[in-house]
Amino acid sequence: MLQPRDGYRTLSGRRAVVVGAGPGGLAVALLLAREGVQVTVIEKEEQVGGRTRTVTAPGGYRFDIGPTFFLYPRILADIFESCGERLEDHLVLERLDPQYHIVFEGGGEIRATPDVARLEAEIARIAPEDARHVGRFLADNRAKLAAFTPVLQQAFDSLRSLASPAMLAALPLLRPHATVDRDLKRYFKDPRVRLAFSFQTKYLGMSPFRCPSLFTILSFLEYEHGVYHPVGGCGAVSEAMAGLARRLGVDIRLGTSVDRVRFEGTRAVGVEVGGERLDADAVVINGDFAKVVPEIVPERHRPRWRDQKVAKARLSCSTFMLYLGIEGRMPEALGHHTILLADDYRRNIREVSEGILPMQPSLYVQHAGYTDGGMAPPGHTSLYVLVPVPNLRAGIDWAAVGPSFRALVLERLKALGLTDIASRIRYERIVDPTHWRDEFSVHEGATFNLSHDLGQMLYFRPHNRFGPGLYLVGGGTHPGSGLPVIYEGARITARLMIEDLARRPRAAAEPDHALSEARARSESRTLGEAGPLGEAS
Repeated sequence: MLQPRDGYRTLSGRRAVVVGAGPGGLAVALLLAREGVQVTVIEKEEQVGGRTRTVTAPGGYRFDIGPTFFLYPRILADIFESCGERLEDHLVLERLDPQYHIVFEGGGEIRATPDVARLEAEIARIAPEDARHVGRFLADNRAKLAAFTPVLQQAFDSLRSLASPAMLAALPLLRPHATVDRDLKRYFKDPRVRLAFSFQTKYLGMSPFRCPSLFTILSFLEYEHGVYHPVGGCGAVSEAMAGLARRLGVDIRLGTSVDRVRFEGTRAVGVEVGGERLDADAVVINGDFAKVVPEIVPERHRPRWRDQKVAKARLSCSTFMLYLGIEGRMPEALGHHTILLADDYRRNIREVSEGILPMQPSLYVQHAGYTDGGMAPPGHTSLYVLVPVPNLRAGIDWAAVGPSFRALVLERLKALGLTDIASRIRYERIVDPTHWRDEFSVHEGATFNLSHDLGQMLYFRPHNRFGPGLYLVGGGTHPGSGLPVIYEGARITARLMIEDLARRPRAAAEPDHALSEARARSESRTLGEAGPLGEAS
C-alpha cells in the first residue's frame, strides 16, 4: 500500500493534470488527491471509465464496452483503503462459480470453478491423468506470483532495474524463454486442458504459443482469487472510483479534449484545452499509448519513442464485437461467461497473428443477465460477443467483409446452442477494428495495446515516468494490460509523481476565471447525451 514517506513536504497546493479518466487515470487521481495534490482529470467522453464503462442502448439494453469481469480486486481495495474507504461500501462484486464455461469445438467442455476438487473432476472427464496435476500447477504459480509481485510493483526506468534484487530473485521461476503453452506441458498432456489454462493470454492480445511463460499466472489468478461480476456492469467500478475522487476534491471534466501537453524546456508544465491553458506541476497521460502520446506530446519530448519507433512497435490483435439486444431468454446452459475454442485453435491463433481473417474463429460470449437482472429489460437479454481478429495493419477491408463476417459469427454461435437469436435481435451494434481506431482512439485498432513480448516488457515498455514532469499510466506502459495490472501501474506512477512533486517548486496558479468556466462547462453536461453505441449513457 502506498504511504507518504517521512521527510516529505506537504503536497497541498501542488497541481496535477490527468489526461483520460480510464481506470489507470482514476486510480492515479485518487492516490494523488489523498496526498493533498489538486487534481484535474480531463476526459474527452461524456462518461468516465474509458473502455471500462457500461452503456445503455436504446431499448434499455446495457453493455460493457470492453472488460466484462473483474479480477483480483485486492489491489483496488488497497487503493480505496489508502483513501480511508472500503471498496465494498462503493461497489457490489459477485464472485462467479462457475467462472466460465469452456466449449472445445473438437469435443469436450470444462466448467471452470475455483473449487479445486470440482475443477479436478471437470478436467478428469476429458483428461484423467491431467487432473492429478492441477494442485501442482496452482502451487507452482502461487510461488511464481509471489516472486513476481515485487517486480510488478517496481518502476523500470533504467537498465540497472533489470538487475534489481526483485528481478534476480524472480528470474529462476519465470523461465523467460519458454512460452505459456510450453510451460503448461510440464503439467498437462491434453492440449484442451492446456488451452483451458492458457486462453487467458488473449487478455493481452497474444497467442499462448508465443506469450512468455510468466503469464501462466493469469489463469492462476482466476482460480486463486476469483472472477467477479460488478453489479451493474464493469462501468460500476469506474463510477465508484470517480465518485470517491470527487469526494476527495478531484475536478473531473467530461466531454473535454486535450490539444497538447505544454512544455517549458524539457519539462511538462501543463496542457492546452480548447485554447485554455491549464498549468500544472505534473501531467499524467492515461490513454492508448501509441495513439494518444504521439498526438499530444511533440516528438522531441519523447526521444525513446519517436514516431518511427511507435510505427514499428509490435501490437496486439484486435476484436470484432457484437452488442446484441435480444427479445426472449437464453438457453439454461448458457452461463455468464462462455468461450468457444475453435477445433484447430493453433491455426486460428496463427491466422490472427499473421493478419489473416479466420473463417473458423474462436469467440467469447458474455450473458451478464445470468447473474445480473439489471443488464436488460424484463423478458430480454443483452449479449456481448467478442471475436479476436487481426489489427488494422493486416489491411482488411472491414466495410467489405464486415457483413459476411457478422453472418459467420452468428452461425458460430449455434455451437453454443444459440440457434434462433438472429430473428430475435432488437438492438445491434457492431464494433470492428476501424471503430476501435476511429471512435475509441485505439492505435491500429489493437485493443490490447502494445504486445507483451519480452522486447516490450519491463524496461523496454514505455516508462511510467516518461520525462520531466510527464508520466504515463494504462495498458501501454509498465506493467501492462488488464485491470489489476493497470491499477498496480497506477500505484507505481503515483509513487513516482509524489516523490518528484515533493522536490519541485509549485506551478503558477491557474487563473480563477478559467477554472470556474471549465467547471461550469463540466457540471452542465448530463449523462443522458448520446454515447458510442447510440445509447443514453
